[in-house]
Amino acid sequence: MHIHILGICGTFMGGLAALAREAGHTVTGCDAGVYPPMSDQLRALGIELIEGFGADQLALNPDVFVIGNVVSRARLADGSPKFPLMEAILDAGARYTSGPQWLAENVLQGRHVLAVAGTHGKTTTTSMLAWILEGAGLQPGFLVGGVPLNFGVSARLGGGSAARPAQVKEEPAKRAGDTEPDAQPPRAPFVIEADEYDTAFFDKRSKFVHYRPRTAILNNLEFDHADIFDDLAAIERQFHHLVRTVPASGRVVVNGLEESLARVLHAGCWSEVRSFGAAVSDFTAEGEPGAFDVLQRGERVARVQWALGGVHNQLNALAAIAAADHLGVAPADAAGALASFRNVKRRMEVRGTVARDGGTITVYDDFAHHPTAIRTTLDGLRRQVGPGARILAVFEPRSNTMKLGTMKAQLPWSLEAADLAFCHSGGLDWDAREALAPMLERAQVGSTIDEVVRQVSLAARAGDHILCMSNGGFGGVHTKLLESLRNQ
Repeated sequence: MHIHILGICGTFMGGLAALAREAGHTVTGCDAGVYPPMSDQLRALGIELIEGFGADQLALNPDVFVIGNVVSRARLADGSPKFPLMEAILDAGARYTSGPQWLAENVLQGRHVLAVAGTHGKTTTTSMLAWILEGAGLQPGFLVGGVPLNFGVSARLGGGSAARPAQVKEEPAKRAGDTEPDAQPPRAPFVIEADEYDTAFFDKRSKFVHYRPRTAILNNLEFDHADIFDDLAAIERQFHHLVRTVPASGRVVVNGLEESLARVLHAGCWSEVRSFGAAVSDFTAEGEPGAFDVLQRGERVARVQWALGGVHNQLNALAAIAAADHLGVAPADAAGALASFRNVKRRMEVRGTVARDGGTITVYDDFAHHPTAIRTTLDGLRRQVGPGARILAVFEPRSNTMKLGTMKAQLPWSLEAADLAFCHSGGLDWDAREALAPMLERAQVGSTIDEVVRQVSLAARAGDHILCMSNGGFGGVHTKLLESLRNQ
């Protein structure tokens, strides 16, 4: 099959392209701003990339066009289409589908799908779960919205055979003369980051409703994506659509601390439920996030000792352990795998250090962009470095929700654990200085990346921890900061 992907350089669509190529399909694709590192990764797989969305690409004549949700029917100021290729596809009556739909039909069909949903922690928890299943010998396939350091790639098909869920009874012994039916060996499980963002311009359902999981993690749920959802209730409705697709023999793993998720399940659930996090949950933790016991219904069943910190990662671990348990992986084995879990690129990733008299300045990169994620990430770093070290938070409100200013009032709360905060305000339609005014002299705002770099460089001193947070490239701020600090 030849597929041509519109919007191929996005994280999800790039992962889909890698899976399709691994499966033996011919893959081409186009995007605006085809640039490294995604362009290099895709070309290394033998995927031809085309810059822009020109209508002439219709002549490629693929078996199907796979449409990313970056594509729309939008018009430019002069009235011409922003995506001429999409208009040509529609005019020609050519076959097209969405990325999630193609994935469901060509990769996920017939597999035990484990879907990880939630406002926060999807990428990390998906990576944890895949690594646990790998440690159990299940050779899972996966599609992650980042690069798990243990695997080095964001997607793979997987191989080998999957274990049966623990509740499945053994078949009776065969008698002499019994014939063995023709059967394919069970396919490896597939772990997928299950995003609630919409599927495509022609399918406004959340991506995750296509995945039909047998095991679903509902990690947390709060308001986000203000560009497509009116309120929290609208997102809860989509999460309940996901719950409706889990079979009776499946399992829903739910954060017991979240009232929003309690409302989702109260609307109806037809599967086994396992909770985590709350004192009365099925899976709970006892101890600090860096080293803790796992309790299953009050009984100690495992101990996690690993390099990660933060309560959010402790909860992510409980979710992954509870989901792996559904595939028959013992919590003690899951905890053993997590001991060697190396996290995900851009999740508290140390980008560099600068030696100074009296101590070392460390620069980190993190994907946090929602106020709650910013707060939990800072809390995790604070637990790691202790109360005496200074933390400098450098961030840009880049997500669609933050650009709209929907959550600007939460920013001072999200930054409480930081000693100083620096905001890149470029491209915002709201006043970042006004939003951060409650922080007084602890907050500075810069309209350009270079201005932010100057501000941070002047404020930094020996022993500081500089945490840069954005869901984009942040204009290469990490490299610029390290260069500036080394030149002082």
